[in-house]
Amino acid sequence: MKNIISELQWRGLVHDIMPGTEEQLLKEMTTTYIGFDPTSDSLHIGSLVPIILLVHLKNFGHKPIALVGGATGMIGDPSGKSDERNLLDEATLNHNVEGIKGVLSRFLDFNDTTVNAPVLVNNYDWMKGLSFINFARDVGKRITVNYMMAKDSVKKRLAGEGEGMSFTEFTYQLIQGYDFYHLHKEYNCLLQMGGSDQWGNITTGTELVRRMNVGEEAKAFAMTCPLITKADGSKFGKSEGGNVWLTADKTSVYKFYQFWLNTTDVDAEKYIKIFTFLDKETIDALIEEHKVAPHLRVLQKKLAEELTIFVHSKEELEKAIQASNILFGNSNAEDLKQLDSATFLEVFDGVPQAEISKSDIESGLDIVSVLNEKTGFFKSNGEARRALTANSISVNREKIKEDFVLSTNDLINNEFVLLQSGKKNYFVIRVV
Repeated sequence: MKNIISELQWRGLVHDIMPGTEEQLLKEMTTTYIGFDPTSDSLHIGSLVPIILLVHLKNFGHKPIALVGGATGMIGDPSGKSDERNLLDEATLNHNVEGIKGVLSRFLDFNDTTVNAPVLVNNYDWMKGLSFINFARDVGKRITVNYMMAKDSVKKRLAGEGEGMSFTEFTYQLIQGYDFYHLHKEYNCLLQMGGSDQWGNITTGTELVRRMNVGEEAKAFAMTCPLITKADGSKFGKSEGGNVWLTADKTSVYKFYQFWLNTTDVDAEKYIKIFTFLDKETIDALIEEHKVAPHLRVLQKKLAEELTIFVHSKEELEKAIQASNILFGNSNAEDLKQLDSATFLEVFDGVPQAEISKSDIESGLDIVSVLNEKTGFFKSNGEARRALTANSISVNREKIKEDFVLSTNDLINNEFVLLQSGKKNYFVIRVV
C-alpha cells in the first residue's frame, strides 16, 4: 500500500495519531469511518476536510465509511461546546439526514462495486432497537466514569461557567464509541478519523472495541486532523453572510468561488495543500510562482478553481468566473444577459436599487428621467446631463448618450437594468 499518512502529513492533515495506525494502513486495505453531525440539511466548508480525508482513503486503496449521525444527532456532541445544544425533533432530524446523504453522494460513489467501495450508514439503524438496559449492561459496564470524566470535552464543560453537562450529553462518547464497535463488528472497520476536538470520543471507541473483543479482533486505531483556522486566528468557514455551504441553494456558486478567491496569501498557501488533490510538485511550483508575483493571486485563483470544480462542477466554475469578470473585468450587455437572476443579484449585492414600473418603459423612457426622477441615481437632471456629456454613463455596461431611450429590450432576464457612472458607481433598476 502507498503511505497515506506521509501524504496527509505534508498536507498538514495530521494532528493526533494512535501508535500502530500508520503500520496498519501500510499493511492492508483498511476500513475507516468518519461521522457527520446532522445539525442541518446540508454541510458547510467546515466539513470539507473530513470529506477530503474519505476521498484520499479511497484513492489510496482503503475503504471509507461515511456515517450520518441520525442517533447521535438526537443528543448533540458536547465537544467544543460551552452550552448544551437544543435537541432536534425527529422529523427535522430525518430531513437533515437525507440532505447530508445527498451532499456526501456527490463526493463518494456509494453505488461503486469495487472492493474498497465507499459505504454510507446511519447510526440510527442499529441504535433504534437497542434498549437502555442492554446498553447500560453491555456497553456502560466496559468504560469507567473515571475514564469518561478525564476527557477534555467533559472536563471543560464541568469546569466552565455554564450549567454543566446533562447525563444525555455525558453519554454521547459512549454512543459514538458503540458506533465504532458496531462498524468494527459488521464491516471490520479498524480506524476512525475526525477533527482534533473528536480525539476523546474516538479513543473511547477504540477502548470499547478493545474491551468488547479479544486478541486480534480487539484492534482499533484513531487519527485526527487539525481544526482549520485562518492566519489571524479567526474561525474558518464563515463569510460576512454566515456559513459557506456546499449546496448552491444555501451559498451560490459565485459566492463560494469568491470566498476562496479572497483568501489571504498566507492562508492560500496552507489551504491549497489541505483542500485540493494537486500533487506536491505542482503545489510547490504554484507557491514559488505566487511569491514572484503575489499581485497576480495565482494561488487564490487555483484554489478557487479546484474547490469549485470539486464541490460543484467545471460548468459551474465557468459561470462563476464569468460572473466575476462582469464585476471586475471587461464585459458587455450580452455577458450580463447570460446571468440568471439569482447570480445577477449575488454579483451586485449591496448595490443601491430602485424599482420602475414596466409600463413606464414599454413605450420608452428618456435616460435623464431614469437617472434622476425615476431612480434618484443622480440628484438633478442637470447633474445627469453633465455626466452624459462627459461620456461617463453606461447602461448594461455599454456607454450611452443623452438621446438614449430605455425600453424593455434593455432588460436583463426581463427584470433588471444595470446603470453605471464612471468605473465603480453601480445602480440596479428592478422592473416590476
